[in-house]
Amino acid sequence: MQPDPALAATLYTAVLSDVLDDLGYRDQAMKPFVRPADESLVLFGRARTGLYATTYSVEPGENPYELEIALVDDLKPGEVPVLACGGPTDRIAPWGELLTTASRARGAVGCVTDGLVRDLRQIRALRFPVFHGGIGPLDSKGRARMVEMDRPIVCGGVRVRSGDLVFGDVDGLVVIPADIAGEAIARALDKVSAENTTRAELERGDLLAHVFRRHGVL
Repeated sequence: MQPDPALAATLYTAVLSDVLDDLGYRDQAMKPFVRPADESLVLFGRARTGLYATTYSVEPGENPYELEIALVDDLKPGEVPVLACGGPTDRIAPWGELLTTASRARGAVGCVTDGLVRDLRQIRALRFPVFHGGIGPLDSKGRARMVEMDRPIVCGGVRVRSGDLVFGDVDGLVVIPADIAGEAIARALDKVSAENTTRAELERGDLLAHVFRRHGVL
C-alpha cells in the first residue's frame, strides 16, 4: 500500500505496535536507543534499505560515498532511507545536513538509522524527520561505507525490507511489513477510534474496570 500522509496525524506508534502484536509480529519496534532528532515530527513512509560496514581507510581516488549517493539520488516521493549500521555505535555516521537536503528535494519523507547523525541544528531547521542511534560530529569517510542497497537489513533490532512501511513519533519507531500493511493500518484506525471512546468515558468519570469490560482497550 501507499502511505497516506494524512494518516500521520491520526496514527501513533503505540497503537501500531499493539496491532502488530495482535497480528503475531511482536518484534517490530526498533530498540529504544533509536530516537527522533525532533520529537515534534512524525515520520511515515516506505523504506529504502542500506547496509553499512566499518572501514579504516580510503584509497586515493576512491569514492567512499558511491552507493549512498546512488540510493539518495534514486529516492522517490514518500520513501525513507533506512540505514543499518549495527548500532548503537560510536563510529558509523551515515547521515547529515547535505544528505537530508538532497533526500528532501527528491520527495523523501524522513530517514532512519541506528548509526550516528550530525548537523542536527540544520536538520531540525529543515523540519525533516530523522531517527538516529546517536549524535556526533564524525564523517563516515574512512570509518564506514554503504555496502548493500535495497537488500533485507536489521536496523535497530528489526528486520526491514525495501517497501516496508516505517512509522515513527516521540515514542519510537515501528516497521510494518509490506505484506500486512493494509490490514495493520485498518486495524490501527479501528483501535484509535476505540481508544478515543475509552478516553471520553474515562474523562467523564467511569471506572476503568467498567470501561475496559465494555471496550477491551487499555
